[in-house]
Amino acid sequence: MGFEGSSKNNSSSVKEKLRERKTLFIILCLNLVFMLVEAIAGLFTGSLALISDAAHMFMDVFSISLALLAIWFSLKPPTSRKTFGFYRAEVLAAFLNSLLLFVVSSGICIEAYKRFNNPTEVKSLEMIGVAFIGLCVNLVGFYLISGMNRENLNIRGAALHILSDALGSIGALLAGLVMLKTGWYYADPLISVVIAALILRGAWKLFSESVHILLEGTPRGVDIRSIEEAISSHKGVVNVHDLHAWTLTRGFEALSAHLVVEDINQGEKLTQEIKKRLYNEFNISHVTLQVETKRCELSSETCYETDSGAN
Repeated sequence: MGFEGSSKNNSSSVKEKLRERKTLFIILCLNLVFMLVEAIAGLFTGSLALISDAAHMFMDVFSISLALLAIWFSLKPPTSRKTFGFYRAEVLAAFLNSLLLFVVSSGICIEAYKRFNNPTEVKSLEMIGVAFIGLCVNLVGFYLISGMNRENLNIRGAALHILSDALGSIGALLAGLVMLKTGWYYADPLISVVIAALILRGAWKLFSESVHILLEGTPRGVDIRSIEEAISSHKGVVNVHDLHAWTLTRGFEALSAHLVVEDINQGEKLTQEIKKRLYNEFNISHVTLQVETKRCELSSETCYETDSGAN
């Protein structure tokens, strides 16, 4: 990368990922145990809210396992076939998690529609007890994950699953209380639909952000025109073209550009100055700059003889 700060960031990133892996494993165990308890309780009480929450917890177990697998892949070093390493594994896991959330929320809505047409009696008191325990488990999980890097889409995907589970438990509690007091069994599917809508909202945001990264869109918060102006403001730079910025994974942004300069002998000095500025002002640590002379730019689109700059 060319900067001392970059190597330090890589070292701290590895430590952070190891801490994330340990925390996610604890959350996975909590979810796995309570998923079984909630599924059995949902069948026993006849509560759709509990059954849907148990189904969602199953997806949680799967999604957290996926997140753990993504972290394991992201820690692997680059290879000759994967020269950027496996950073995108975390973004891919976030994308798959968003699809799982779509499936879960759609399934809840379909089952709720059936319950609206044919209301089922629910054992409200037992349902309230199980939902309360579930809420406690989810709050513990959310507390553990809240200390992790929320800019990481992989972690955000796992956190969204846990948060939607907590909402499911709250919904089951409310539905249980309404049915216990009034006997109005429509409360169960109605609250389930509200929960599904909240899940869909979060899933869409996760889906759109992960797709944006997978399609190599400009990093969030980065203004490509501001970068172009910053590069062009350096003395000796005549023109900037083929400027691209993208994200490998959240927190690891990359940039490449062609620079047309007045004096090719100043190419190395200019690239180092520009890289340092891009790192300090835009937090972009992986920069590749190709230096060209004005004469070369006019004669052809590429200038292999006068390339300068490094990763």
